Amino acid sequence: MADGTQSNGNQDKPPDDEAHLSARLARLGDRLAKSSPAPEPREAPRPGTDPSALARGFRLSTELVAGVLVGALIGWVLDRWLGISPWGMIVFLLLGFAAGVLNVMRAAGVVPDNRID
Repeated sequence: MADGTQSNGNQDKPPDDEAHLSARLARLGDRLAKSSPAPEPREAPRPGTDPSALARGFRLSTELVAGVLVGALIGWVLDRWLGISPWGMIVFLLLGFAAGVLNVMRAAGVVPDNRID
C-alpha cells in the first residue's frame, strides 16, 4: 500500500535538510550564547522607596480621600456651629479636594515639598 510517503528503509537517520537545519540551529545557539552578555545582578531597592506598586497606589488614594474627608468634616462643623448650612460644607469640601490633589502630587514626586530652609 502506498500512503504517499517515501520510505528509504532507514527510519533512524533524518533527511539531509533536517540535519542541515539542526546544525544551523546549534551554531546559532552557540553564537547567541557567546554574544549575549552575562546577566547583571539586580540592584536592591533604594532605601525610602516602596518596592510594591500596590502600596504606592494605596498611599496615593489614601492621601486624596483623607484630604476630602477632612475638608468635609471641617465644613460640616462650621455649618453646625455658625448656621451657614450649605456654604461651609461646599467651600471646605472643595478646599479639601484641592489639598488632597496637592498631597497626591507631592507624594508622587511631581511637586516638591514646601520646606522653608
